[in-house]
Amino acid sequence: MDRVKYAIIGFGGIAENRIAKEGFCIDRSRFEEHPNAVLAGVTDLNKERKQAAESLGLKWYNSTEEILSDNSIEAVYIATNNKSHAQLAVQAIQAGKHCIIEKPMATKIEDAERIQNAAAEYSRSVCVDHMMKLNTFNRLARDRIKNETIGSINDITLHMEFSFGSLAGEAETWRCSDPSELGGPIGDVASHCLYMAEFLLGEKIASLQCIYLPESINIDVENGAFVQLKFESGRTGSIRVSFSQPRGGLLGTLSNLGYEIYGSEGVLRGYGLLFQISGHDDEPVKLRLIEETSNGFEELYPEKIQNIYQSLIKEHAVSIRNGSRQTGGEGIRNLSQIIACHNSAQEGGKVIEL
Repeated sequence: MDRVKYAIIGFGGIAENRIAKEGFCIDRSRFEEHPNAVLAGVTDLNKERKQAAESLGLKWYNSTEEILSDNSIEAVYIATNNKSHAQLAVQAIQAGKHCIIEKPMATKIEDAERIQNAAAEYSRSVCVDHMMKLNTFNRLARDRIKNETIGSINDITLHMEFSFGSLAGEAETWRCSDPSELGGPIGDVASHCLYMAEFLLGEKIASLQCIYLPESINIDVENGAFVQLKFESGRTGSIRVSFSQPRGGLLGTLSNLGYEIYGSEGVLRGYGLLFQISGHDDEPVKLRLIEETSNGFEELYPEKIQNIYQSLIKEHAVSIRNGSRQTGGEGIRNLSQIIACHNSAQEGGKVIEL
């Protein structure tokens, strides 16, 4: 198929190093050409990012409007601050562009629904960056759970805890300084834990309760949260997220971003599997999936490592070419769960039905 031509709106560090270099395979020292998509150019409000873009051979657009008026661009990847997602996505869709949107999809349900309705009206494909589902270690874990290699599952815990915001420069970023951005630990990382809990267990969360962690760093959003989950089958789960928990150095921090799944016959543990890396040999920490039963420990490996961002872009590009439009429904569900966490915490841990 002809490759879909993309542009990125919002060219920060993650957009450069994960989305462009990895997802679109701009770093040709590590990856071959993406078979389904090509990144043509980028824009950012910070004009100093132009040099970084051009050093990668990418066209620099002076504004979002320049991208949207370029008829050669078929799709955009929106990687801006959370409150801007809805406006940019609707504008892009109305200009005839398909969209990949960074999570969360928006900051209000009605705005997420505006995106979905516009995509339906203009027959555009829209997805949200829930890339951790595409990690081949996580897909292997899901298969082990389904096959009951550790018996009948009754509980799962997921955790993404690290230090961010204790430094002045971090505290001033939109993730830490504006609660309406939904960029604190709940919106930024519990969002991943919520969709991953449903993905791994293969069922929906029926209700949740949430409390905020005590304040230990001076930021304007929650320091962290504990979320108790109940699934449709009655199984339980929990999520721990934090911006106020140092975990040693880089190795300790990254390897702690993971989960444990508890079955009647054993435990499945994932180390580093709730992060932006895929399992390539040159990444800063080794991903591990370890199954423990009465027979001992077994380290599990997927048959093939696939970059999570490349897989996300491939699915979106293929949906454009074959007409199997992505609707953004998963993004709306995830946003509703994020908002439910805040509503529960603000009411003392009230049970919120989903």
